[in-house]
Amino acid sequence: MGARRLAIIVAAILSSACLARAQSLDALYADARKEGTLNLYGAGPAQNYEGLARAFEQKYPDIKVTITGGYSNELNARVEAQAKAGHFEADMAVFQTVQDFVRWKAAGLLASFKPEGFDAIDPSFKDPDGAFVALYVSTLSYAYNTKGVAAPDAPKSALDFLDPKYQGKLVSAYPHDDDATLYVFWNIIRRHGWDYMTRYMAQKPVFIQGHLGVARSVASGDTLVTLDASTSTVSNLKRAGQPIEFAFPDLEPTPVFTVTSSIFRDAPHPAAARLYLSYLLAREQQARSGFFSPRADVPPPAGMKPLFSNFVINQYREFVTNEPLIVDLRKRFEAITGPVRNAGGVK
Repeated sequence: MGARRLAIIVAAILSSACLARAQSLDALYADARKEGTLNLYGAGPAQNYEGLARAFEQKYPDIKVTITGGYSNELNARVEAQAKAGHFEADMAVFQTVQDFVRWKAAGLLASFKPEGFDAIDPSFKDPDGAFVALYVSTLSYAYNTKGVAAPDAPKSALDFLDPKYQGKLVSAYPHDDDATLYVFWNIIRRHGWDYMTRYMAQKPVFIQGHLGVARSVASGDTLVTLDASTSTVSNLKRAGQPIEFAFPDLEPTPVFTVTSSIFRDAPHPAAARLYLSYLLAREQQARSGFFSPRADVPPPAGMKPLFSNFVINQYREFVTNEPLIVDLRKRFEAITGPVRNAGGVK
């Protein structure tokens, strides 16, 4: 290869890297306001995204954010249908199913973008090429109804949920329907064996779709405890004055999972998507979120220790991208819990 051709290739690579890297929010807005619109697909209730979207619109009034909420396994099917048709409606997605982003990167469907602060994000929470990045980090801890369970009596290990006093008062998402919940139960099975599920099912637990439904069930008193409480849902209910509290286990690791985002390569409004992703990951915004941040330079939520100072297990991406294991576990857990009957976590 000639020296001149090599120099051209190197220059192109460096130029591409610069474009993929951070611009200031003002510079991004100058480009985004020409598009005027952002279409966001967000797993979970659309209302979960409304507050941030409206705050974004106040700060950047020339951009209108349209939110499509729903279950990840429905929204990702819509994304793949759009990819097959060669016409994207969605500009970006926010899902907990990080395996979707891994697959979409391999298929060339994702744009590479490294917003300001990308270097402060832990490697386990981002794609090194900027194809996807975690917006929030959540734990799946225990939680209990504070009117029905005294704090000293809150469960401290998975075995505590087998106490007869909790019969009929346990709740979780369906493991075969929610990969984060599947991760919770898989880690329990690895420690206590499949016999644990026989004993757990003897407790007549309630299963429901979605972690919002799980937290609401505990807060309402319909059930008393769960081993499947996400940071975000419990935090929101606590702030609303509901009688629910975390119970981080002393004897077992707390699983960590992420809410991840990416911009689609063929997004109809790519500049608006880059602005929105940069806005969400800005240090100031992350510090206000109330969640654990993927950024190492953001303190933990009020009243909580830094994430990695807890006894946690942080292998969610490796777990959900192990497709043979996931397929086998979904079949086994559906045979144990039965098909989805209690729908309604996304509202």
